[in-house]
Amino acid sequence: MKPNIHPDYHEITIVMTDGTSYPARSTWGKPGDTMRLDVDRLSHPAWTGGQQKLSEGGQMAKFNKRFAGLGSLGAKPATGDKK
Repeated sequence: MKPNIHPDYHEITIVMTDGTSYPARSTWGKPGDTMRLDVDRLSHPAWTGGQQKLSEGGQMAKFNKRFAGLGSLGAKPATGDKK
């Protein structure tokens, strides 16, 4: 490696939203600094499976508005029963 071109890679402490912490190596901050997370895998809907907020002009709202009456054309849904 060329000298003096790479950032300092040091150990920091990461604190998650529930208060748990763990050591990690990073180029962020200074050695011994603490990074407190606002959003992590314990609180973000992508990992927790929580409901995401959709605006009225979002893609799902547009889709539902466009195809709202498509299922009510008189066709009965398949029940899976074979008689």
